[in-house]
Amino acid sequence: MTAGSTQHKGAEFFTAPEQVNHRRYEALRAFYVDGLTHAQAGDRFGYTRWAMVNLVREYRAGKLELFAPPGKPGPRPGVTPAKDRARARVIELRREGLSTYEISARLAVEGTPLNRTSVGEILTEEGFGRLLRHPEPEASVSPTTPGRDTRLPRTARLDFETWPQRIDSGRAGLLLLIPDLIELDLPALVRQAGYPGTRVVPAASWLLSLLALKLTRTRRVSHVDDLLLTDPAAALFAGLSTLPKKSALTDYSYRTGHDHQRRFLAALDARMIDGGLATGEQAIFDLDFHAVMHWGHDPVLEKHYVPTRSQRARSVLTFFAQDTGTHNLVYANADLAKSTQAREVIAFCDHWKAVSGNDPRMLIMDQKVTTQPVLGELDDRGIKFLTLRMRSPALVKHIDALTDTDFTTVTLNRTGRFNRPKVCESTGVRLSGYPDTVRQLVVTGLGRVAPTVIITNDHDLPTKALIEHYARRMTIEQRLAEIIQAFHADALSSAVNLNVDLDIMLCVLAQALTAALRARLPGYATVTPDVLQRRFLETPGTITTSGGTITVRLHRRAYTPVLRQADLPSDTTVPWWGGRTLRYEIT
Repeated sequence: MTAGSTQHKGAEFFTAPEQVNHRRYEALRAFYVDGLTHAQAGDRFGYTRWAMVNLVREYRAGKLELFAPPGKPGPRPGVTPAKDRARARVIELRREGLSTYEISARLAVEGTPLNRTSVGEILTEEGFGRLLRHPEPEASVSPTTPGRDTRLPRTARLDFETWPQRIDSGRAGLLLLIPDLIELDLPALVRQAGYPGTRVVPAASWLLSLLALKLTRTRRVSHVDDLLLTDPAAALFAGLSTLPKKSALTDYSYRTGHDHQRRFLAALDARMIDGGLATGEQAIFDLDFHAVMHWGHDPVLEKHYVPTRSQRARSVLTFFAQDTGTHNLVYANADLAKSTQAREVIAFCDHWKAVSGNDPRMLIMDQKVTTQPVLGELDDRGIKFLTLRMRSPALVKHIDALTDTDFTTVTLNRTGRFNRPKVCESTGVRLSGYPDTVRQLVVTGLGRVAPTVIITNDHDLPTKALIEHYARRMTIEQRLAEIIQAFHADALSSAVNLNVDLDIMLCVLAQALTAALRARLPGYATVTPDVLQRRFLETPGTITTSGGTITVRLHRRAYTPVLRQADLPSDTTVPWWGGRTLRYEIT
């Protein structure tokens, strides 16, 4: 082959590479394959001897990545061929007034399938607003929204003459709670509270409609369409042909006031005491606040500290009281302001005395729940309290001066790592705003970094019992979080579409119902509400109507054996079904 052969043209690409990794590769190849020394290979490709030595060392250590890793099959990240192919058609269909559901269905028929999430992303990228989230096959009667029907069915009292004899439901398990609603005598509770009804929908059915949203994990009242159009069990639960729409539920919630909620809770607590869901005499309660964050810019709302955000933000301050013995909520209030929140403790004591005839035996709370003068009022009424003391500089100095000999080890009746705390107890301790002396316990080993300083006006209860009371109270935040998550008490959007005071009261009722249900289920005495919702209340089934009997046949699932052993009544007469009987069949 001659020296001028075209085969040698372009050889400088290999002999004088310009790219860094290519030059490294050729230098290493010369060292390993051609047998050149470090200095010779370095001279050929522009490296010093020591640079070449380092290059070989890194290669042997596996630290050099000279070639890009092979790509995965399919389009490269960030590329969406399916969306790009359908983009023009999606825009065209949206301009015809179709929703994301309808566009997705139309694309599937046309042979270019695209899920509704991708359709929604395209519409958002192109600046289109949202339409109804559910599909409607009928033609629209409105010229502004051609191609779909925006009319939803009107609610009415349940007429069993027109109700289907057999109907399938994805949430037939919701009807498992009806026996406990009867045990609590919901119609009587509604009458005692004085809730208003309408010409079409009775007051009890309004509350049951809102309660159905809580129990079925429907996040917001604006999502009621998801139940309204798809599942008859929720409507049957409320005694209606279909659930009211969002606007009707919103309007009704604002027809109720704090007095309605207060009277309902008083009647509910009396029934809970009779049913063993709450303690009557010598009751001990855990108290706490919870700030429901608001995402709008309403200037009326005050700013409160929101722990989940670690900041102060506009929010609705709510107050909860939990029975220590049963861990059930017995009281809630969202009608609070900063000027009145410290006296909510007194309001709860008045409420409980009106219900049970006695003041609470003891209140266990955080230091921010109330003030020292209010603690003095509790002491005057003979109510014991157990709370924390704010760590002032003087108190911190006192704690730092304590030695190991000042502490005594106490063994608690609890499992876990923190069951042997150390305590330094003092009596006759004076507070700046409290009229009398208190008993003070400085406790270490409870799982907190800094010592816990407990103060109480109970001078008779043993030290071990006091620490155990407070240790149990430390779980109230977790239990509140479980309730708030299960019943979506935090789900406020940019505008409050529901009376928050009513919404919080419904959380108390929903928690009482799930507590009553888990008492019927063997082995489920301590589970959280969301477990009951997921395993039992969302059980599909078939609802059959025959004469005066409604039979709910629940489909077989992994947890069906629990339902077979459950203490469910064989027959339950339901007042809001015209006295018809409810029966269960567990397959």
